[in-house]
Amino acid sequence: MSDDLSGVWNGSYIQPGTGMVTFTATLVEAGGAVSGSVTEPCSNPNCPLRTHNASIAGQRSSSSVSFVKRYEPPGYGFDTVHYEGVVNADATEIDGRWRLPGFSGAFLMIRASKAARAVTTEQQAKVPSR
Repeated sequence: MSDDLSGVWNGSYIQPGTGMVTFTATLVEAGGAVSGSVTEPCSNPNCPLRTHNASIAGQRSSSSVSFVKRYEPPGYGFDTVHYEGVVNADATEIDGRWRLPGFSGAFLMIRASKAARAVTTEQQAKVPSR
């Protein structure tokens, strides 16, 4: 697995008062700059949107990564969120904290793996149907 962060990532973050929120991120890393997009379900029961889209922009230096997530369109209680994390040695996980003024929480991103999906599909094919 390359140590470049480019690719699809599955993630989750803990939001006070809401709990765990899952998301999918597509990252592009070039020359230490990190950019990409995020899609996640709306966790606010009063939100008129079912899905939120956001762009991300930031940087990576060695195992440290930081980026800003900007919801598009802003509003509905969401705007700009700052993330800081650490990339593991295999560049398959990013673990860290997000923060807003007055709020913060943990997040975890795990690189989506075609190999893992293929193994799962192969194992399912071996299970006899009833």
